[in-house]
Amino acid sequence: MEITMDVGVMVTLVYGILAIVGGILGYVQAQSKVSLFAGCGCGILLLVSALLQFQGQPWGLVAATVVTLILLVAFVMRWIKTRKFMPAGLMLLLGIPSLGIMISQLVGV
Repeated sequence: MEITMDVGVMVTLVYGILAIVGGILGYVQAQSKVSLFAGCGCGILLLVSALLQFQGQPWGLVAATVVTLILLVAFVMRWIKTRKFMPAGLMLLLGIPSLGIMISQLVGV
């Protein structure tokens, strides 16, 4: 039995892991409980979405796209406010292409 993962699953997994790591780092460095809960919460949602995609549930990709879009809006607002690359700039740099891949997978391009 061969297991294959499409690019949507991989992107969702990677972005989910990055969200969790970012939330933990935000808590460790700044004692920000908001970063911890938001990062881990969104990251877990993304990991569950990846699992659903892997199981062939098409709405897993829809959920991942919505969560990623919400994260991007939050990081755009944070970047505008702080103008700091970490964490907002990095998550935007990684999130925009992730969202693009997810959307292309949704429309079947």
